[in-house]
Amino acid sequence: MEEKTVWDPLRKKEVALTPEEHVRQWFIGMLGSRMHVPMHMMMSETAFRLGEKLFRADILIFGRDARPLAVVECKRPGTGLDSKVLDQAIRYNMALDVKYIFITNGEKTSICRKKDAAEYEFISHVPDYEEMCGHAKREK
Repeated sequence: MEEKTVWDPLRKKEVALTPEEHVRQWFIGMLGSRMHVPMHMMMSETAFRLGEKLFRADILIFGRDARPLAVVECKRPGTGLDSKVLDQAIRYNMALDVKYIFITNGEKTSICRKKDAAEYEFISHVPDYEEMCGHAKREK
């Protein structure tokens, strides 16, 4: 049986279509179409180091200054978005220092914004790229 694949526009290659990959590709589409994040300002499966340990961010969004602006943690559908998942993304942020954290399983998405050095708040609206970069929310 042939393995199903999907084109990842960020990695610019075919990748195995796992349940988690399906969620990642759906969210990449949302980032572009709904949140107006330019494709060249995103990377998927980005490796980074925290101390001696190597991690991979599902999706990183970069600001205009080329520094990480947001991290997206994708889980397979049906996976609960509990405090363990959020803690994982916050731990990543110790190395990345982003302003926004998204966690999604394709069915539910939670968004956190950094309030200060050690505190995050859940937000109920979906910020677009301009807002994440610190500009006024654009009129729809």
